[in-house]
Amino acid sequence: METTKVPVSIYAESTPNPGVMKFVANRMLIETDSVEFKNIEEAKISPLATKLFHFPFVKEVFISGNYVSVAKFDVIDWEEITLEIREFIREYIAEGNPILTEVVVKEKTTRDEISLPEIGKPTVSVKPEELGEIEQRIVDILEEYIRPAVEQDGGNIKFKSYNDEGVVTVILQGACSGCPSSTLTLKQGIETLLQKMLPTLIKEVVAENG
Repeated sequence: METTKVPVSIYAESTPNPGVMKFVANRMLIETDSVEFKNIEEAKISPLATKLFHFPFVKEVFISGNYVSVAKFDVIDWEEITLEIREFIREYIAEGNPILTEVVVKEKTTRDEISLPEIGKPTVSVKPEELGEIEQRIVDILEEYIRPAVEQDGGNIKFKSYNDEGVVTVILQGACSGCPSSTLTLKQGIETLLQKMLPTLIKEVVAENG
């Protein structure tokens, strides 16, 4: 019995960050959490990201689930390049090309310390076994309440640390990194929620790269 091959479709979606556009596919691109590439050197594990960096206006690439967030340099407007990037990604996927190189993915998941973007670690940038009770509760809240909304905007959030002064440090990725509204989101969204759910324990939420 023959199976009907579903054509690949890609649609572009703006994000709160004017410098980032989200390109959403009608299929999953990666099964791991997410990967972020700041330059072509970091993108060695992703043939798709490497090719995207060949466009002179591409600044950063973030891949998660069924979408690719592309950050551009300010030298050009989205109106001039969105169609070109969308069609490139569609053709790349339709041809069956790899998003991540499987050999590298397997190698990275077995190493304790990695310098390239972490794979398969949803909302925490440290080892789960190193988390204390309060830190684990923070991670659980980020995972359940914050991360889904952040992903809708083409980004990701990872827990970095919590100290005795009640300061939570997070890492913003994708469209959230460098976004003009990220400070507002941190203070009125994430910080307020954590303070409400963990009263007296949370004083402030800061972004390592906000």
